[in-house]
Amino acid sequence: MTLIAILIATLAAGIGSVWLAAGLMRLGFLARPDTGPGGVGPQHLLSLAAGALLATAFMHLLPEAFESQAGAKELFSTLLVGVVFFFLLDKAELWHHGHEHHHDDEHGHNHGHDHGHHHAHAPVRSGGWAVLTGDSVHCFGDGILIASAFMADIRLGLVAALAVLAHEVPHHIGDLAVLRLSSRNRRAALVKVSLAGAVTALGGLIGWWLVDRLQEYLPYFLVVASSSFIYVALADLIPQLQKRLTARETAAQIAWLLVGIGLVTVVSGLAHSH
Repeated sequence: MTLIAILIATLAAGIGSVWLAAGLMRLGFLARPDTGPGGVGPQHLLSLAAGALLATAFMHLLPEAFESQAGAKELFSTLLVGVVFFFLLDKAELWHHGHEHHHDDEHGHNHGHDHGHHHAHAPVRSGGWAVLTGDSVHCFGDGILIASAFMADIRLGLVAALAVLAHEVPHHIGDLAVLRLSSRNRRAALVKVSLAGAVTALGGLIGWWLVDRLQEYLPYFLVVASSSFIYVALADLIPQLQKRLTARETAAQIAWLLVGIGLVTVVSGLAHSH
């Protein structure tokens, strides 16, 4: 039962986020960085994703880990090592969490939004395979993190899957934008990114197998998952929101951040009620 839930949740987070990203792009919500009053833009999605990731890490994953018999010092040490580890992966350009398009500008490509990726600096004529490779590695890691949460509690897994979904939407918007530069075929781009997103389920399967055999280390898996969410939110998403804005734009950022936190809280409450 747990494995089935993991596979469904990872597919929803991995592939569902791709289709949601494509839908938002098709509807024109994210056509410009500044959508104007009342519009939904990239900055709003970044705020929502950051709120969801931080709420999941600090309000759910970490409390669950600290309720175990594991020592606080060991868990905090694991959190520190995890943050440093994901920083090193980011530096090695394996994790590919970046959403800025400054690399694209070096090749004369402007996507018209703030969601190009660190891996988007690969020449577009390559067909976007560098993007897909990096995205697959990223999705595989997400799958392991979701599986770790499910192994602790199915309701916790649902919350983690929601946080990943929220983060993956702006991530996949960048992927689709890069691939569409290499091909006019939008359907082909959607299929390629969807296949990369499906790797999340493979990560979930491997994560289930691994955690099932290392149950005593489950609190540490949860802390590692937390360190990933915290690193992405604080090192990647929030820095992109720290720019000089009007009072109205700043209020909108804060509002969407709170929406992300509230969304996780509501889903958690509904899961617990059932």
